[in-house]
Amino acid sequence: MALENTMQILKAVPNRFEGITLDPDALPLDPGVFSEQLCASLACWADQGFKVAWLEIPIAKSHLIPLAVEAGFSFHHSGNDYLMLSYCLDPNAFIPPYATHYIGAGGVVLNEKRELLVIWEKAHRMQNRRYYKLPGGALVPGEHLVDGVIREVYEETGIHTKFEALMCFRHWHRYRYGKSDIYFICRLSPLDHDITIQESEIEECLWMPVDTYLTHENVGVFNKHVVEIALTGQGLVSSWFEGYDVERESREIFVAQTCKGMLHPNV
Repeated sequence: MALENTMQILKAVPNRFEGITLDPDALPLDPGVFSEQLCASLACWADQGFKVAWLEIPIAKSHLIPLAVEAGFSFHHSGNDYLMLSYCLDPNAFIPPYATHYIGAGGVVLNEKRELLVIWEKAHRMQNRRYYKLPGGALVPGEHLVDGVIREVYEETGIHTKFEALMCFRHWHRYRYGKSDIYFICRLSPLDHDITIQESEIEECLWMPVDTYLTHENVGVFNKHVVEIALTGQGLVSSWFEGYDVERESREIFVAQTCKGMLHPNV
């Protein structure tokens, strides 16, 4: 039930972590009213035993941000159209940090001729050499890993693929904006072979004999090793556990191919 006193207390609801979350749509536009009600609200919520107050300020009400900071709130994270602030009502309360990782995926796509699908990105043209890498890129929010790697390979190369297995992943700290990047390498099988490159990003795309790729001077050590792993290892397959009663739209499971007690593979 909402905690609300129209005279003094800002509209808010408890969350399951013993915190209180303010309703951004109900925040008063008048700075004086906001400051007065915010101070009264913080005192009330502290007396009621709440640990943290969460304040989302829409960009349309951004003039309230300095007032919230003056009241003791700290920046937590921001989106395109809001800023989230937090306030410890309990000095010993724990505030979880905002997510700080990028997620991406690349595909080891091998055909029946032992040829590997490789690309040379336009971004590497300034290096004056053809740097051949595996097609792939960043997942979009809410996208499954399997769907993302298939989409990225198709967008860059025009090749439709089938997901086979997850072979490895790389965790890179201090990436863009100081955040970490997790990049998954997946083994895929091609469903067609006619290349259509993404001209805005890709300079060259070709089927290269895998033995040539593994000895090529313009291929990085990491890429060489993951291709070798894809050639020799089984990896993890996309699957599901019997009796795991949650929606599949929000979760993925990858298991060793010898694992028992699972349903048919997802793909």
